[in-house]
Parts: sequence; structure tokens; C-alpha cells
Amino acid sequence: MDKKNALRTGAVAAGSTLMMLLMSSPALAVTRDDGDDPGSGLSVVQTLGLFVGLPLLLFVVIAGLVVMGEKKSGQQS
Repeated sequence: MDKKNALRTGAVAAGSTLMMLLMSSPALAVTRDDGDDPGSGLSVVQTLGLFVGLPLLLFVVIAGLVVMGEKKSGQQS
């Protein structure tokens, strides 16, 4: 009975997501709004740095702080 419920839940979730995507209006990104002043686009290097490099750097900093905190608390025991 659990397998039926799981399949039903998955079908409902997939169906509702599909209907939401099909019925949503387009983003209308082609038309410009009043006061719209887009800046210049990012280069490939800037995009990779912003969306790949910066999160990796943040992860390394946070992981380093956690490791340092674990080492400090481990020495006190």
C-alpha cells in the first residue's frame, strides 16, 4: 500500500508542476519596462567567479573555521 501512495504522490507532484509550468505566462523579458536601465553583461570569467568561485571560497572559509573550532575544542578535553 505504501508503494501505491508513493506513486500517487509522485504523479500528483509531477502533474501539478507540469501544469504550473504550462500555464505560467512568459517572463516578458523582451519588452522593456519604464525606468529599466540594465547594465553591461558579465563576461564568462566574471560569471564563473561570481557563481562558482565565490561559493567555493565561502565553503572553504566556513569549513576552515569549523575545523579550527574542532581542533581548539579537542585540545581542551
